[in-house]
Amino acid sequence: MTDREPPTEFSPRPGQPLTLAEGLRLVLAPNPSPMTERGTNTYLLGDGAVTVIDPGPADPAHLAAILAALKPGERVAQILVTHAHLDHSPLAAPLARQTKAPVLSFGDARSGRSDRMAALGDHVGGGEGLDLAFAPDLQLADGDTVDVGGQPLRAVHTPGHLGGHLCFHWGGALFSGDHVMGWAPSLVSPPDGDLTDFMRSLDRIESLGPLRYFPGHGAPVPDGLARTRALRSHRLMREAAIREAVLDGARTLGAVTERVYTDVPPALLPAAARNVLAHLIDLDARNILKFEGIPGPNTRIAAP
Repeated sequence: MTDREPPTEFSPRPGQPLTLAEGLRLVLAPNPSPMTERGTNTYLLGDGAVTVIDPGPADPAHLAAILAALKPGERVAQILVTHAHLDHSPLAAPLARQTKAPVLSFGDARSGRSDRMAALGDHVGGGEGLDLAFAPDLQLADGDTVDVGGQPLRAVHTPGHLGGHLCFHWGGALFSGDHVMGWAPSLVSPPDGDLTDFMRSLDRIESLGPLRYFPGHGAPVPDGLARTRALRSHRLMREAAIREAVLDGARTLGAVTERVYTDVPPALLPAAARNVLAHLIDLDARNILKFEGIPGPNTRIAAP
């Protein structure tokens, strides 16, 4: 697959609720960017007692739009957050204050880091877009369920994009957050993200079988299995290109990024470099390529 999928007929308007299926509405946040596509998808599940998934950025207009999307007599029963990035979680606290609904998530912005990433810590940089103020009222572990319209919604821990990332399995649907998006591959930026975990999480959600994915950004994905397989192939293609670049003499993160990412706009090259670093750390851990010291953005890569 390419880095970006072509546009679809999916064209929600910010602030205007869009019914996607029975018991499922979407309210698009007004935060378009090169990293968020049209904006953050905020989902409202159920009728009567409504579950909100990913309330989105700290935007009073979006808060008002979510509340306005409720039908007469409806209330927000609970607020679920896939992960603590600034485009997904900051509105959770204001929405909770307005509705008295609890906020549920895996944990704060640094929860769920792998041991390797915790050990690397600040040496590798990162921290892009973390919502460091976020703290859920209740923590959800892998496999925990909550009731949504009389149907269980199950938390699926999918570290990779962020250590504490959750997807939510609901009937024939998976709310895939930023792990599998409807328009582009996810950013994996160490130490907050871990490519080894990301690939394992792809396996995990594939094991759930054929589902329709509702991602944090972009259009719904009718065939989730096909998308996860395409994402895996894309990552393996990038890995092969990175290995080839190192074999050809690229010894720094910048040099490898320039060799590999020839197909992205200049504004996205910093994010591309973070993805390359994630691959290099994964390859180092697997003893396929090695850094000359502690893995990091300024550490040279050893000659094979």
